[in-house]
Amino acid sequence: MKVAIVGAGLQGRRRARALKGVDGSELAVVADVSQDAAAALAADAGCPATSRWEDVVARDDVEAAIVCTPPHLHAEIAIAAMKRGKHVLCEKPLARTAEEGRQMVQAAREAGVRLKCGFNLRYHPAIRQAHRWHECGDIGEIDWMRCRYGIGGRPGYDQEWRAQPGVSGGGQLMDQGIHALDLFRWFAGDFVEVFGYLATRFWDVAPLEDNAFALLRTARGQVASLHASWTQWRPLFSLEIFGRDGYITVEGLGGAYGTERATLGRRDFAAPFGEEVIDFRREDQSWEEEWREFVSAIREGREPSANGEDGLAAIELAQRIYESAPPGKTAAPTTRFTRSADGREPPGTR
Repeated sequence: MKVAIVGAGLQGRRRARALKGVDGSELAVVADVSQDAAAALAADAGCPATSRWEDVVARDDVEAAIVCTPPHLHAEIAIAAMKRGKHVLCEKPLARTAEEGRQMVQAAREAGVRLKCGFNLRYHPAIRQAHRWHECGDIGEIDWMRCRYGIGGRPGYDQEWRAQPGVSGGGQLMDQGIHALDLFRWFAGDFVEVFGYLATRFWDVAPLEDNAFALLRTARGQVASLHASWTQWRPLFSLEIFGRDGYITVEGLGGAYGTERATLGRRDFAAPFGEEVIDFRREDQSWEEEWREFVSAIREGREPSANGEDGLAAIELAQRIYESAPPGKTAAPTTRFTRSADGREPPGTR
């Protein structure tokens, strides 16, 4: 499969590395508004580079495109590629708005191609293990879930594209929080009620939020709680799933987030607490596993995990949370971030 990457930044480089681990995948062309960035990534693969994404879409030999641009370009590029019969893996969030997401899903349906949203957390080994335990019924029916996901940013974070509403479509809820919303749906299904609070406490990104707090409830009364933060300072990922017969927790994602660990515990009021704990210590393989599953879905003629419909559903949840937040309750930043005296910067984003 010949593949094009549009966007040669951090995500584009990750995706390019992931292609190398999947037989039959070949990076055929790289596009980026920065010709130098495109050329640098293309050089590693020995393929051509361009500063125009339109050139990528026009190539008949390209079978799939990976869209790694900021969100304001996702819909335009993905739809153009799908209309030319190309399968598309688009980074999260799928689009800035639910309407853009619907147009993307419709374009995939009309063209008969596969559209996938880049929810790589589904492919982290601890989260996959947690999902297997859940599917096997090890904790019974889910009662409630809780996710905390946060980072600290870096100097100048509020000057990047994430701080531009017209580009990003939202703040931390659309950045890392969208991953948690997808995981909630993956484990518990759809949610019928949502409510959120948004705060802008540190970064100069208003009207966007640097912290998002949300409660979601399914038709069966299961509640999920989310806190996504750009002021966590030390990177954190924690997913907890509690059921009638036990519980599952996932802590860490490797790297700055700490060792990735999945834990299974079972309810027993009389016995001492006993847990099955699995530590995953390999380097992050989620990008490669995600691409491998996408290629398999294309070859098998099926929908991939975290398809366009899933990407759209996560945006719709985020949009409902934004709409539910009380107006005028977002607090203005109280301070600005400055580089520490020794010049060190905090860990970057995932």
